[in-house]
Amino acid sequence: MLVQGFGELLYWVSWGLLLFSLFAFVDSAIRREDAYRAADKQNKWFWMIILGLAALVNFFMGIMSFLPIIGLIATIVYMVDVRPAVRQISGGGRGWPRGRGSSSDGPYGPYNGGR
Repeated sequence: MLVQGFGELLYWVSWGLLLFSLFAFVDSAIRREDAYRAADKQNKWFWMIILGLAALVNFFMGIMSFLPIIGLIATIVYMVDVRPAVRQISGGGRGWPRGRGSSSDGPYGPYNGGR
């Protein structure tokens, strides 16, 4: 019973890694090419190839191999380092009104000077 539970846990972890790498791959695909260059990161195609290979390795190999771990490391590097830099350059990417507030806006809205 314990071995069966561990196998089921590894199954769900494997699916989680696959979804995580697929999300990173799709995110790298929708970002602009010039934002990668402006952020001084590798180009868009480099990250699409690396993240696509990570997704393929996660799909075809088990979690107990070392290649999915390398893919996970590449995905984490993209999500922690590259994605925030590219999003900052491209302005978020979803059309949300970021940074359009007044210079007196605080975290909870406009500051009115204690009135």
